[in-house]
Amino acid sequence: MKIKLHQTTTMICAILLSVTAGCATRPVDTHARNISSSCAACHGTNGNSVAGAPVLAGLDKAYLVAQMKAFKSGTRPATVMNQHAKGYSDEEFELFASFFSAQKQEAK
Repeated sequence: MKIKLHQTTTMICAILLSVTAGCATRPVDTHARNISSSCAACHGTNGNSVAGAPVLAGLDKAYLVAQMKAFKSGTRPATVMNQHAKGYSDEEFELFASFFSAQKQEAK
């Protein structure tokens, strides 16, 4: 009887920990997804561009952050990205770089 009670308690604790962990990270994931959605017009759904603009899905997070900072500072020339980048903070660069780096590139 003690073994079953111990196993049940362990399972309940594991479930509660996983639910709590999911709740703690969900708002950040939602915010990252939401700010990344504005990129879809040019870079495609989840960063999978189908024409012209670079594919962002699966790129290295540090690379994406560095490129956005370069657009924002004007050290990387661009047609429109310099203006888009000025609307985001470094923290938001980190968020959407995390989002895009976690996406899978779709086969063309």
